[in-house]
Amino acid sequence: MKPTTLEEAIALTEKFTTRPTNEELLRLYGLYKQATEGDNKEERPGGFDFKAAAKYNAWLILKGKSKEEATQAYVDLVEELSKKYI
Repeated sequence: MKPTTLEEAIALTEKFTTRPTNEELLRLYGLYKQATEGDNKEERPGGFDFKAAAKYNAWLILKGKSKEEATQAYVDLVEELSKKYI
């Protein structure tokens, strides 16, 4: 199934039979946040919260990308990952 919308892509990720790598999950997270909320304007998490910092950085590097571009990149990434994890 080839997703065409953000909602279809999200639904497709729920069908993954194995967990994507941490790097892939961070890419998905960053693109999702950029597609739904736009640029990251949150405060940087504390230095010892490594998971939150990784998520923050994954979103921050997409600064300036439009919501539409991020949505398309998310859909494309899910389609690519679905070949690997379904």
